[in-house]
Amino acid sequence: MHFRSTLIAASVALLDVANAAQGQLQSVTTFNAGPTKATMHVYIPTKKLSPAPIIVAIHYCTGTASAYFSSTQYATLADTHGFIVIYPESPSSGKCWDVASTASLTHNGGGDSKTIVNMVSYAVTNYGGDATKVYATGSSSGAMMTNVLAGAYPDVFKAGSAYSGVPDGCFYVAGATAGMATPGWNNQCAAGTLTKTAQQWGDLTRSYYPGYNGSYPKMLIWHGTADTTLAYPNFAEDLKQWSNVFNINFTKDVANTPQSAYTQKIYGDGTQLIGYSGQGVGHTVPVHETVDLAWFGIA
Repeated sequence: MHFRSTLIAASVALLDVANAAQGQLQSVTTFNAGPTKATMHVYIPTKKLSPAPIIVAIHYCTGTASAYFSSTQYATLADTHGFIVIYPESPSSGKCWDVASTASLTHNGGGDSKTIVNMVSYAVTNYGGDATKVYATGSSSGAMMTNVLAGAYPDVFKAGSAYSGVPDGCFYVAGATAGMATPGWNNQCAAGTLTKTAQQWGDLTRSYYPGYNGSYPKMLIWHGTADTTLAYPNFAEDLKQWSNVFNINFTKDVANTPQSAYTQKIYGDGTQLIGYSGQGVGHTVPVHETVDLAWFGIA
């Protein structure tokens, strides 16, 4: 998928924090389950729980598994809490994820989403991962993939945390409407001008897995008001989408949470959907690993 250089450049703006993990990131050369050529990298803590929860941490455009490993603290926290971290790496030339193909947006349909799900299965079989405690998180293009995984594979993932993305399937819908054979980057989605009703967004997510009657992963949605790459209105559209999936309404705002200049937006009773709006924050919102772990129920 082709993403514009603005997204590629801005997506590198993550927390400038050195990873203090005790071990090293491992490239899993024996993983070949496909269907795409995305590669699997893992961090296995020395003191691993048995079975161990699994977090899938998904990089941004131009990113790599190694870059996301180094710029986030998931691996360091794994040393304390004993979970496994999978760092998938995109096979595309620009290192963006396929979040717009029919295959990737269909349960067991293929695409990068299915390859990532196969990585989870590999970790369960080979590393003692807990198939009942699997979580996804990512930044920018990785946030989009987090949404895709939550929508297309709600039977695999229990929770997600998406940093500065767009509504689930936005690039697909916009591209299909424009008659693109292979939907990819779309200016409407990037600018946040593609709006739908909550029902329309929710129906899109539900369409990925026809006949599914189970629960969907609980979601955290993060966005900055000063995002000029994937504009701030995407935040509201994303929250509309998931509020419809969960059939819950906005409840209240909580100021200066989880830190100064952030507003927590609670939906329902706060157990299924929460948004975090960062005042003056650009692309992307810095990763809040400890908030994520609490949301996942790991710490």
